[in-house]
Amino acid sequence: MPHPTFPKALALTAYVATIPAANLLVTHVGAVPVGFGEAAPAGVYMVGLALVLRDLAREAAGPRAVWAAIGVGAVLSWWLADPALAVASTAAFLVAESMDFAVYEPLRQRGLLIAMVASNVVGMAADSLIFLHLAFRNFDYLAGQLLGKAWMTVAAVLLLSTIRRYRGRAVTA
Repeated sequence: MPHPTFPKALALTAYVATIPAANLLVTHVGAVPVGFGEAAPAGVYMVGLALVLRDLAREAAGPRAVWAAIGVGAVLSWWLADPALAVASTAAFLVAESMDFAVYEPLRQRGLLIAMVASNVVGMAADSLIFLHLAFRNFDYLAGQLLGKAWMTVAAVLLLSTIRRYRGRAVTA
């Protein structure tokens, strides 16, 4: 059942936008520093955000809408980004999101933040391994990919915890 706190259209639109945005950033910006001397393709922050937004979109609109959003994001990537990146990104998103769902759904009853963190860890690892292999044929950016995506998960958890505290009601309902 959709969650009443997150607007459905906003959650889905933001999620869909992260998919081609990540590919456009990789194409036009290249690598960026992510901390601790590591770098990653510039789309890393968008993908980290996508993992968080996927969970919020699932809460707002349900799993079927998220699968449709993945399809829309993939089509936009094909239209806007380099075809090789679109293939790598689509394959990585499909596998990572499948694994994310497999972890998120059973943990959701324990709370949004617990499910989000656990599923993002699995999703970020799968996405990084598949994308780097298909897009670059190496894992040179693996540490940076994981770190950049982890920053986004930490930021989201802190933001959602803060919102929950200030609203005076649980985001985990």
